[in-house]
Amino acid sequence: MHGKWIRIIMIVLISLFPFFSYGLTADAASSTFVTKGSTTSKVVALTFDDGADGGNITKILSILKANNVKATFFLTGTGANNHPQLIKNIATATPTHQLGNHSYTHPDFTKLTATQMTSELSKTENLIKSLTGRTTKPIFRAPFGASNSAVLAAVGNAGYTKTIQWNIDTTDWKGISSTAILARVVPNIVPGSIVLMHTGAGAPGTPVALPSMISQLKAKGYKFVTISELLKLPPSGSKTYTVKSGDTLYKIANLYNVTVAALAKANNITNYNLINVGQVLVIPGTTPPPPTTVTYTVKAGDTLYSIATKYGVTVTALASANKITNVNLISVGQVLVIPK
Repeated sequence: MHGKWIRIIMIVLISLFPFFSYGLTADAASSTFVTKGSTTSKVVALTFDDGADGGNITKILSILKANNVKATFFLTGTGANNHPQLIKNIATATPTHQLGNHSYTHPDFTKLTATQMTSELSKTENLIKSLTGRTTKPIFRAPFGASNSAVLAAVGNAGYTKTIQWNIDTTDWKGISSTAILARVVPNIVPGSIVLMHTGAGAPGTPVALPSMISQLKAKGYKFVTISELLKLPPSGSKTYTVKSGDTLYKIANLYNVTVAALAKANNITNYNLINVGQVLVIPGTTPPPPTTVTYTVKAGDTLYSIATKYGVTVTALASANKITNVNLISVGQVLVIPK
C-alpha cells in the first residue's frame, strides 16, 4: 500500500511540473549556424551581400521585380552610409525582400571581442532602421563567412538567432563571367539551397547571370523564398520582444497582456520552460510598426543641395517636405525631414 501512494504522489507531481516551472529563467543562447534549409520542398533562397559600393543594386532589383522573385539582402553600415537611397529602394521594392545584418565595417568577427561584435551589429541595425523603418533581426551573415562558437554566442545574445551561411557560393566577387556563375548554381541546386551573391560592381557577372538563373531554376520546379520563409521564422515587421536574462514566458506574456499559450503558439514553443536570452519572440495579435521618419540635423557647411544629394532626393522635394521657401536659408541645428 505504501508503494502505491508513492506512485500516486509522483504522478501528481509530474503532472503539475509545467504549472510551477514557468518561473525558470532564460539561459544565454548561441545563434544557430545555417548553411541550407532543412526541407524536401523545391525552394531556394537567393541572397545578396551589400558592401561599400552597391553598384548593381538597381539592376538586381529590376530583374527580381520583372520575375516576381523574393530575395534576402545582407546589409553593411558602410554601404548604408555610402548609398542610403539604394538601401531604401531595397526595402520598398516589389516583391518584398528581407533585410539582414552583415556588420558595419565588414571585419572578421573571429578577431573581435564580444563588445566589438555587438557594436558592429547594433550600429548597422540602428542605421538600417533609421533609413527603412525595418529591422535586420533575426538574421546575420558573418563577413567572409568567418564564424566560431564565440561569434555565435555574441551574435545570439545580440538578438540574431540565425547566422546564415550558404551551400552554393557563386564566387561572383572574383569578377567571373555569367556563364561561370550559372555553372556553379544550376547543376548544384538542391531543396533548401542558399545561394551567395554580391551587389557590388566587382561582381559584374551577377546581374547578367540572374535572369537565366531564375528561368532555369523555375524550369526545374523551384520557388524563390526569403531566408525567414525558408527557415519558417516569424514574419518581419511583427511586434517582437528579445528575451533578456531573468525573463520567463509567463513574465513576457503578462507584459504584453497575452496568454502564455498564445505566446507559445505564435513562436512554435512546445516546452514553456525553454526560452533563451537573445531569442526574438513574436507577440501575437500585433501589427507591424509604421515606417520610421528619417530626419537629418543640419551641420555647419551643409547646403540643401548637399543634403539632398546625400539622401538621393531632389532639392525641390526636400524643400517641400520641410516647407522651405528659400532654398538658401537653412540653419545649423535645424532638423529636416527626408522625404521618401
